[in-house]
Amino acid sequence: MGPLGARLNWLRAAVLGANDGIVSTAGLVVGVAGATTDRSTLLTAGLAGLLAGSMSMAVGEYVSVSTQRDSEKAALAVERRELREQPEAELEELTDLLADRGLSREVAREAAAQLTARDALRAHARVELGIDPDELTNPWHAAAASFSAFTVGALLPLLAMVLPPAPARLWVTVLSVLAALTLTGWWSARLGAAPARPAVLRVVGGGAVAMAVTYAAGSLLGAVGV
Repeated sequence: MGPLGARLNWLRAAVLGANDGIVSTAGLVVGVAGATTDRSTLLTAGLAGLLAGSMSMAVGEYVSVSTQRDSEKAALAVERRELREQPEAELEELTDLLADRGLSREVAREAAAQLTARDALRAHARVELGIDPDELTNPWHAAAASFSAFTVGALLPLLAMVLPPAPARLWVTVLSVLAALTLTGWWSARLGAAPARPAVLRVVGGGAVAMAVTYAAGSLLGAVGV
């Protein structure tokens, strides 16, 4: 994967992380708003949801990317050992891989020989494994990105719920969330080169349903005094 593809993947992950923060926190504060209008209660619930969600995203991403990094390092170790123990077989394998990509056998052999002479491990890592040895995935970067994206997304419904006066809180939050989800849906479709309308409808519809369900549940619990 080239630098552009890697950047697009990170940007797409950031958009989706922000979307998760918006939807989960909006559902939480709207649900609590169905049961109470107390600002401190709403703020406490929203902050708890923001911190729990952002930490969960960060830990999950750290674990996932750490596993991926371990797999990449293990694959490189195997490749390093094979290059040391059977260099001719590895040269033939690299030739086959290049030939499979459309090069003639003669050109593939020459290219494989030159790549091997320059840096055999890098050549096999990129062509055979699809890994850049100098740019292994970093779990700390991934965790920080997920934490930040979720937090940014979660701040919108939280602030929209606690800053306006009580009579306007719910509608300000709902409209703000739907507008933000429209934007994240559009961006995710654009980054994935997909039609924008279906993506926007899915994410906005999902967010609207989440808020409606949690508000109904909060109103019911508030009505029965739970």
